[in-house]
Amino acid sequence: MVQARIRRLVAITGALALVVASAGPLAAQEVRPRARDVGITPGVLPTGPLNAITDVADVRVGHVTLIEGDRIRTGVTAIVPHGGNVFRDKVAGAVFVGNAFGKLAGSTQVAELGTIETPIVLTNTLAVAAGIEGVVRHTLAQPGNEEVRSVNALVGETNDGRLNDIRGMHVTAGDVQRAIGQATSGPVAEGNVGAGTGTVAFGWKGGIGTSSRVVPAGAGGYTVGVLVQSNYGGVLMLDGLAIGEALGQHPFAARRANALAPAAHRVVAEARPAPGAPADDVPADGSCMVVVATDAPLTARDLERLAARAIFGLARTGSSFSNGSGDFAIAFSTATTVRAPHGATAPAVRTVLPTEALSPLFEAVLEATEEAVANSLLKAQTLTGNGVTVEALPIERVRAMVR
Repeated sequence: MVQARIRRLVAITGALALVVASAGPLAAQEVRPRARDVGITPGVLPTGPLNAITDVADVRVGHVTLIEGDRIRTGVTAIVPHGGNVFRDKVAGAVFVGNAFGKLAGSTQVAELGTIETPIVLTNTLAVAAGIEGVVRHTLAQPGNEEVRSVNALVGETNDGRLNDIRGMHVTAGDVQRAIGQATSGPVAEGNVGAGTGTVAFGWKGGIGTSSRVVPAGAGGYTVGVLVQSNYGGVLMLDGLAIGEALGQHPFAARRANALAPAAHRVVAEARPAPGAPADDVPADGSCMVVVATDAPLTARDLERLAARAIFGLARTGSSFSNGSGDFAIAFSTATTVRAPHGATAPAVRTVLPTEALSPLFEAVLEATEEAVANSLLKAQTLTGNGVTVEALPIERVRAMVR
């Protein structure tokens, strides 16, 4: 018999999941579809074979999911740019900030040098310190790094305190190291996993989502992959469907219902909804972390432009980029021609894509970001934590809207 309070460490790497419990908040729930399974296909470009960030060759993703008792609902997601020693073979990278109500450790050095030298880790707001420690410990332990005395760990976050006992600071450096160590190429688990375990988006259960696009051969045939940690608000739109408005799930739902009600039924104070309206307006605040990978040989300057389009892509989903939202995009290139070997001082010849060739990549990242958000919502399951239940996006109602 499962004990009343058993720690469940769910280590999810790719499509593999090990769940140490037979009952709990996720038990006996349906296998949920991805966006394309319900007819949501944003944009015009084709996806990669996996429709995931791991379609960019050698990119790896690992999750560690922490679920314990009634209150702990959190975790870690690690994105590893390539299978070698990232510190010694740094990738070109950049960060773009949409709204800076958040913590993205390591971003200033990325902005200064244009390189990323560690795996990218996503977690919860109060676990950033644990994330830094875990990344640093992982880096120091790599063969060839025995004399390393400075590491720029890149760690982002969103706040999962609604469903998770965030003040308990349950994520450890060891959890971060496990997420990095278990990262693999292949299918990426989505929804209530890793850093998306306790997140909420648009009033529904959010989570981890991913998608990819391939630009035409005439434009280089490059792949762009996106992974999101969705935990933000606004009025949800997917593939042009006004889902949040149709389902009355958005920050202005109660006041809108009140305004549209017959005069005799309107309430005097807008703080109270009209009869039959949602009990409470859905909060707009929250955050979204977006990680963009590409095999196109881009400079840090153009990777920043690519990251900006990922943030613009959130607008397609109905994001309001509210005052309390931390919206950050990290972009990197896996192309070896733009790598920066650690300690190199000699001049090097680099092959880079000219800026005039970037427009197809911009389209790719816009489309992939929108679909990654859709996947994060559709794959997420209803979850209870901290005495709060957040429902999953209702699939059949979405199917009906698509039809």
